[in-house]
Amino acid sequence: MPDQDTRADLAVHDLVGERVSRSPDSPAVHSPMTGETLTYVELWQSAGMLAAELTALGIGRGDVVAIRLGRSVDLVVAMLGIIRSGAAYLCMDADAPDERQAEMLDQARAALVVHPAGGAGETGGVRGLRLVEYAGPLRRSAYRAGADEPVRGDDPIYVVFTSGSTGSPKGVVIPHRAVRRLAVNPTFCTIAPEDRVANVANPAFDATTFEIWNPLVAGGTIVVFPALTEISFSRWSALLVKERIAAMFLTTSLFHLIVRERPGALRSVGTLLAGGEQLDLAVVRRLLAENPPGRLVNAYGPTEATTFAAYYDCTERSLAGLERIPIGYPVQDTSLAVLDEDGQPVGAGEVGELCIGGPGVGLGYLNRAELTEQRFVTDLATGQTIYRTGDRARTLPDGAVELLGRVDRQIKLWGFRIELEEIELAIAATGLVDVAFVEKAGEGPEAILVGFVLPARTATGGSLPRALADALAQRLPVYMIPARWVVLDEVPLGPTGKANRKLLLDRLAEDAPVR
Repeated sequence: MPDQDTRADLAVHDLVGERVSRSPDSPAVHSPMTGETLTYVELWQSAGMLAAELTALGIGRGDVVAIRLGRSVDLVVAMLGIIRSGAAYLCMDADAPDERQAEMLDQARAALVVHPAGGAGETGGVRGLRLVEYAGPLRRSAYRAGADEPVRGDDPIYVVFTSGSTGSPKGVVIPHRAVRRLAVNPTFCTIAPEDRVANVANPAFDATTFEIWNPLVAGGTIVVFPALTEISFSRWSALLVKERIAAMFLTTSLFHLIVRERPGALRSVGTLLAGGEQLDLAVVRRLLAENPPGRLVNAYGPTEATTFAAYYDCTERSLAGLERIPIGYPVQDTSLAVLDEDGQPVGAGEVGELCIGGPGVGLGYLNRAELTEQRFVTDLATGQTIYRTGDRARTLPDGAVELLGRVDRQIKLWGFRIELEEIELAIAATGLVDVAFVEKAGEGPEAILVGFVLPARTATGGSLPRALADALAQRLPVYMIPARWVVLDEVPLGPTGKANRKLLLDRLAEDAPVR
């Protein structure tokens, strides 16, 4: 066995290889919709064939290979095959506009793209995959160095893009050590050998990192799940039971939707993780009172810190007396610090910016050196790199961390500085809505606050906007009460399952009915 120092620098595929040696015939990935299953040894062999083909084409350590595949057995083969070649993968959103996909490929300097095979003779012997050159001769990434050396912990394992604040996609580079930190002995979600973990996320969303690598490192089984838009709600919830799902992650918006429509659908799940936005306390309490899963976890983590950095177990006891759900405590091998503008710790209960440290912190942003220097900074206390999240936070008396909104969602209106999340929480506290979003529309003297709300199931008739305005007048100053309201029939979701705030604002631009 490797000594401890060597193990600390193992690549993720080395950890998967250990599982192949221990349990070669255990199921590694299963698709209930196609009936296809690969054992660990079959997955390893298929990924090895892809890695060999990539190597023959000159792909090596530090290169980037894009993947244009949906959730599938082939997606798992492609991810493992690419990292075994020494390269990093970039999972694309196949439904994203062509121009946006091209911009991502260009920023990542992708050498090749893995596609589904389009016809006979295109597989090259590698399952249903084909390789497409993206831009002529192989393009080398900024992270390529020492291609003949073995992959180490600081080598990139994947590149993932987030929607930058300017509207241009922003690439984040994640190393092997960060994924190893997420997958080895996780405190937030224990996975035992042969436990079955649902793969629900869009491949371009970093929740895929947890859904693929955590079960493979633990010896579990990835179960490729269909989207709720692909099958009926009844079939989807029945599949949870039939496939014996031990762990699943849902975005906050999807979690709220399921609890609102059919809370019993989640009862059979062993550990249910929800995150991406602030969890609604009333919705969580409703689930805990009626049809709770075995364990319900509020999971928090920015893309730059590799999927999850904090967790909070939601129980009736842990939530007693709270007004909002904390993000909780650091996951394994992770530090959380609330710092002031000078990088110094604030006192307990005081508000500062949440900063994350440990091996889960990424390498930075692609081609964005200035932004990388701003957000990936040196911790004055330890000398280690930490990530400035842009989240305002404070530490509660029990040590749990509570978020208080985004630094960059603090706006100025009529001379007042306003935190939009404070208004959203006040609206939710009225009990009249299940979901609330507040945005600033317009500029200068024409600027107003707009509230977008999804009525509660228990809401009675009458004018909801009037009722909300009257209720908020009891809690907020007049300048924090939205001047316009949009009552939603449903929450528009983006490709990663989060609420799409841009689509909400587009409704105003299109003169959608405003009540």
